[in-house]
Amino acid sequence: MNALAAGAAWMQGEVIPISEARIGVTDWGLTHSDIVYDVVPVVAGAFFRLDDYLDRFLASIAAGRYQVPEGRDEIRAALAAIVAASGLRDAYCAMVVARGTPRVPGTRDPRDCVNHFYSWVVPYVHVIRPEVLEAGASVWIGKAVRRIPRDSVDPRAKNYHWGDFTAGLFEAKDAGFETVLLCDHAGNVTEGPGFNAFAVKGDTVVTPDLGVLQGITRRTALEMARAIGLKTEERALPLEEFLEADEVFLSSSGGGVLPVTRVDDRLFGNGRPGPVADRLNALYWDWTRRPDLRTEVTYAD
Repeated sequence: MNALAAGAAWMQGEVIPISEARIGVTDWGLTHSDIVYDVVPVVAGAFFRLDDYLDRFLASIAAGRYQVPEGRDEIRAALAAIVAASGLRDAYCAMVVARGTPRVPGTRDPRDCVNHFYSWVVPYVHVIRPEVLEAGASVWIGKAVRRIPRDSVDPRAKNYHWGDFTAGLFEAKDAGFETVLLCDHAGNVTEGPGFNAFAVKGDTVVTPDLGVLQGITRRTALEMARAIGLKTEERALPLEEFLEADEVFLSSSGGGVLPVTRVDDRLFGNGRPGPVADRLNALYWDWTRRPDLRTEVTYAD
């Protein structure tokens, strides 16, 4: 049996079991959540839209003023190495840059830290369980917590600042819901933990454009919607408009297009996934097989 089948990590040039991967206890990635990262899905033995994920990750590194020796080619090679070593054909593959351990103990100067890159892979992760999605997910709109303002922490640089999401998830779980969707301080829908949100009204699909990660699966969903003849809009999406939609759905690298049938007390589609979400979800998995969007992994076997 492959000892890396449960997951593998690339750290300091070595491929190791994920259970052995470590960062230091004084690393600002741990003590300050000072990390940028990205996650690319592996489907049927190939990365899906790898170059798009790498583009976003490199932009996040630059936005956070991190400096690591690994460039695009080295990061790509590290991802390929851990996936190949794990033997995983369907996987969740992360690339991470952390601020690192300070050279001067107790410093408050981020320039004193030694930034570092690492990556890891585990079997494919669904942000919402497939058995839940068969009937559509239930989503709680955060009441006591709002999304961190984008001028404080820019969500376009994918990061580990999950304080708002974690508080919202406690709210949602306590209320009996599967997950949470947060609004900004103006009352517009933003995003949730690991997903973007969409509203469908007639032949138009709307998704928020501010205060959100510019998701690669979000981009895919918009491209697919246009491919099947729907109009798309990226703009502010007030909560009231979201709740009045014909149907709503989510998108994530951990699951593709995710149908929603309940938001707070509002039931959509008589409790069944809507036709647009169903069609886009099926199309998403078709697109993961498109040769122009796949980067095949070379496995030992």
